[in-house]
Amino acid sequence: MSFSVLISVYEKENPRYLDEALCSIWDQQTLKPGQIVLIKDGPLTEELDICINAWKQKLHDILTVVELPENVGLGAALNSGLQQCRYELVARMDSDDISLPKRFEKQITFMENNPDIAASSAVLEEWDETLSKYIGVRTLPLKPEEIKKFAKYRNPLSHPVAILRKSIVQYVGGYPDFRTSQDYALWSLLLINGYKLANLPDTLHKQRAGNGLMNRRGLDYFRRELKIFEYQHNIAFLNNYEYLQSIVFRFCIRMPPNFIKKFLYRYLKK
Repeated sequence: MSFSVLISVYEKENPRYLDEALCSIWDQQTLKPGQIVLIKDGPLTEELDICINAWKQKLHDILTVVELPENVGLGAALNSGLQQCRYELVARMDSDDISLPKRFEKQITFMENNPDIAASSAVLEEWDETLSKYIGVRTLPLKPEEIKKFAKYRNPLSHPVAILRKSIVQYVGGYPDFRTSQDYALWSLLLINGYKLANLPDTLHKQRAGNGLMNRRGLDYFRRELKIFEYQHNIAFLNNYEYLQSIVFRFCIRMPPNFIKKFLYRYLKK
């Protein structure tokens, strides 16, 4: 049941959050990974380097550190790290989130019992940056046939708590080259190539959604989403009607004032 965990970190991230994230995937897990691959996406702060060096001394060969000379963005960084993963099953982890203790035990068991599933995720809770205020929960369809339909309109897996099969992801070319929503592009690529996705009903992850979530999801975010929709259209994941529908739908939920966006965001998660 050996598996790798894949994390990317860049200079603006909080070293205390990184330390807590690593604690959650090593110290607190009922099933520990055989390898943790940590990508340094460009030069980091001294504080982040101190944190990483301390974990390297603690974990030795369990922790593989990949150093990139410059910041390339999450998708490209994950592709670099994926090449260094020793195991077929690779669990994703964000550098400021918390994996709950039974996350890997449940996800690895599920993937081993369902060899036809290329990638899966689970329920995650959203909290503020200090993990003191609960914001909400993100649930998604569970079965492959439901996910295939759902993916036409929304991201079908939660990337921070996803687990994937390395050989399949590399076979389709890895994460597409986007700085945001690269996971949604990847799931679309897997689906159009006939692979199956799934979700577990278990809550296995805490995400630091942050108080500025709605502010970040405005016009600039919408422009980046347009590139994803264009990509999905180009690979024939979206037909002409679905492509236009996606653009109109996302425009309507990205442009309103924040209090309306918060209402829509909570409603759409249900």
